[in-house]
Amino acid sequence: MTWRETCWTALVVVCCAWAIPAAAETDEERAQEDRIRALERKLDVLTEELERTRSDIAVPEGSGELESAYGLGPAASKVYGLGQGLSIGGYAEGLYTAIVDDKRDSGAKNRADMLRSVLYAGYKFTDRILYNMEVEFEHATTSSTETSGDGSVSVEFAALDFLLAPELNTRVGLVLIPMGFLNEIHEPPFYYGTHRPDAERRILPTTWRENGVGLFGNLAQQVDYELFVVNGFNAKGFTSSGLRGGRQKGNRALAEDLAFVGRLDWNLFPELVLGGSVYVGNSGQDQDFTVGGSDVDLPDALTTIWEVHGQLRTHGLHVRGLFTMAHVDDARELSLALGPEAAGGIGELDPGEAVAKEMLGVYGEIAYEVLQWVAPETDQTLEPFFRYEYVDTQNSMPSGFSADGGQEVQTITVGLHYQPIRNVVLKLDYRNRRPDRGALGDEVNAGFGLVF
Repeated sequence: MTWRETCWTALVVVCCAWAIPAAAETDEERAQEDRIRALERKLDVLTEELERTRSDIAVPEGSGELESAYGLGPAASKVYGLGQGLSIGGYAEGLYTAIVDDKRDSGAKNRADMLRSVLYAGYKFTDRILYNMEVEFEHATTSSTETSGDGSVSVEFAALDFLLAPELNTRVGLVLIPMGFLNEIHEPPFYYGTHRPDAERRILPTTWRENGVGLFGNLAQQVDYELFVVNGFNAKGFTSSGLRGGRQKGNRALAEDLAFVGRLDWNLFPELVLGGSVYVGNSGQDQDFTVGGSDVDLPDALTTIWEVHGQLRTHGLHVRGLFTMAHVDDARELSLALGPEAAGGIGELDPGEAVAKEMLGVYGEIAYEVLQWVAPETDQTLEPFFRYEYVDTQNSMPSGFSADGGQEVQTITVGLHYQPIRNVVLKLDYRNRRPDRGALGDEVNAGFGLVF
């Protein structure tokens, strides 16, 4: 090998010696950079997933505004505001009742009750398909105590909605019957008093739900409507005190007789709403009973309920009124069928009771928000209110039966409705009840409620 060849060989060896570590270092750096980029991508994905989960699980701030949608209460309406995913919410209420003798001994006792604790859950599959439900725990426990009978756990509604257009949507499942103010919107911050009005408990039997399917929507941005076909009442549950016992509540309900219910609300102005609803359907459910050893069909007991209502909210003033009537055909035959066994009936009614052929209820209330004058900068509200009620579940009796004056009751309630924030309410009221016959002690009631 010549001297020149030796120099070139040495130069090549030196260059390779430099190049090999440089290449190795470059490969290692590239691998490290690849790992960093992969970790950054994973971090971005995790960040997006956490943000999506936070958005999809709709839990509002404690003082957040809640809005009603499609006839449901504000907390139950949260799922409609989601893009997609899970919504949770709920409400609760409890009260203490002190009985005032009102110059007569009614026999009632002071009570404290955790009335309700409720959870809402909804899931929005797409922009057009969602499921919504309410589970209610009543009176704190399902077991009986020395003091009182069982509480209950019930599904108050469970429905699948298909949102087609603002004017036309469909709902199927266990649906709330769209009648009155409180059957659909029954959360405690959104009505006055610790007790729901009797007209919306005994004639419009809040909370009233049945299995069914129907349509709902808004027309011309002024008229809201709901129209459903549901399973009818079971007339075996009717009593002299009202229709409440006839609800089937979605529990393996008899559906031999179906019923139709429709509702319209006309929003004349943002502050003023007028509306009404009608329910029509047989309640006999093709059942029979035994008289003198022979099977006899329960009468059809066609049941018709209608109500009209109006509400005004403006400048702190809130005025609300409702009038309702219920009509039960075949009331005489039904009362005989449900009468005491000694009279040939099936024994589900107490002696002397009879189902009326006509029931009537009305109430009006007025409230005014006073803190707007005392503390105009505050978000708190304090509303003194007054409510008058008249209910008679035996307004007109079938031939051969007389009314029980104890079912005709006038009630006057005065109280305070205080909300430190929008989602929480404290209530205090005095309730004077005057039956046409018998005694009902006056009540002082203190309660709380919340919604989230």
